[in-house]
Amino acid sequence: MTPVEYIWMNGKFVKWEDAKIHVLSHVVHYGSSVFEGMRCYKTPKGPACFRLRDHSQRLINSAKIYRMGIPYTVEEIDQIILDLIGINKVQECYVRPVVYRGYGALAVDPSQCPVDFAIAVWPWGKYLGEGALEKGVSVCFSSWNRIAPNTMPAMAKAGGNYMNSQLVKMEAVAHGYVEGIALDVNGNVSEGSAENIFLVRRGALVTPTFAASILPGITRSSVIKLAEDMGINVIERNVPREAVYLSDEVFFTGSAAEITPISSVDNIQIGDGKRGPITRQLQEAFFGVVNGTAEDKYGWLTPVPEYKGVEVS
Repeated sequence: MTPVEYIWMNGKFVKWEDAKIHVLSHVVHYGSSVFEGMRCYKTPKGPACFRLRDHSQRLINSAKIYRMGIPYTVEEIDQIILDLIGINKVQECYVRPVVYRGYGALAVDPSQCPVDFAIAVWPWGKYLGEGALEKGVSVCFSSWNRIAPNTMPAMAKAGGNYMNSQLVKMEAVAHGYVEGIALDVNGNVSEGSAENIFLVRRGALVTPTFAASILPGITRSSVIKLAEDMGINVIERNVPREAVYLSDEVFFTGSAAEITPISSVDNIQIGDGKRGPITRQLQEAFFGVVNGTAEDKYGWLTPVPEYKGVEVS
């Protein structure tokens, strides 16, 4: 991780090294947090955030599910993120807002603990490795299932949910793979440890439904929109494990992973074992928008203005 100068915490810009919480904060013991992950891209017109409003709204939605009141509107969260990027003078970065239960009481009931809010930004390269966007990555199906409905809310981007994701990821890496794919409680394909998944079969895109305990991915919805505008049929349905092996192409989507092709699953080659033509087409359309080299006809980019607020010493 490459540090920048400032992190925003509870209404103040603080030095990176001073952004600390108490060891007895509720979040440390019970994983009581919700968060977001998004990217700011370097464009010919300066830095721009990808689907800023949608990420801020999803953060508020996640907090609502967990009864965590955020004293900021979606517009205010947007502005804080823009200010934070501006004050750190970065041209491209990853953005991590996190809302968490802080220091107060240490019972399972978090109602006596304050709801704290921090936002950090830092430079972050390709999540699944340099070269992955073209060559693809080797993945496996995990022995760990995705969280079941009515156990933990999969539609909330909650810190505790990612204990499940850590098991999926660590198991995959331990066996020599880059990433793992989890099945849902019914044995259908759900998602990767931190990515949604798409299959290409006979020219159509197939992706699991929300009922498969997936996170409602913002990059996922962007890919669906791009595909529909290209005339590619998009099908949301239950996906059996073996359908992945028989696909022409498979790829992950996510704010960190962007659009990353999958070359093999369980050492079974997918298609030609590298990025396929539809994945390439979607990548070119996506990166054209986020890099500012194609028209942003969807209004997905929010330019980062030069920060003109009070300087922090």
